[in-house]
Amino acid sequence: MLETQREKVPRDDDGELSTAHAFLDFARACLLKKVDGLDEEQLRQRLVVSDTTLLGLVQHCAAGERWWFAHHVGGDPAYADIDFSMVVPPERTAAEVIADYRAAIDEADWHIAAAGSPETLTAVEVDGRRKTLRWVLAHTTSEVIRHVGHADILREQIDEVTGR
Repeated sequence: MLETQREKVPRDDDGELSTAHAFLDFARACLLKKVDGLDEEQLRQRLVVSDTTLLGLVQHCAAGERWWFAHHVGGDPAYADIDFSMVVPPERTAAEVIADYRAAIDEADWHIAAAGSPETLTAVEVDGRRKTLRWVLAHTTSEVIRHVGHADILREQIDEVTGR
């Protein structure tokens, strides 16, 4: 099945922050689409040498949302030592992992709105200096999209479904 999961590229060009945010939302939607319609076993299926699974990618991206937006942009110390593991504990259901990612997105969006400007500097330094929200958005979007590429390959191996 070719291109059954095609997601439309954002057409938002109303301003730097809204455009950057639209492309982050696009990346997030693409990741969520990769896990849509699969059962627990398929989502946990390990098809590569590493511990990467579809569900693990979602868990990892939830951690990334919190690390970059809640911790670095928002200054929340609760996420200073976040676990980026792709290994999902067996007692944690797929529904819980996916709901947690959606909650992390909502939290991140709150911090993006609170920052208000692409020029806003992070509350917590990155490599010894504060970065702009612009940088965090670009970095996070590129990370999510990279993981969507991984997810696309895993999904195609599971049931031959493709598309961004």
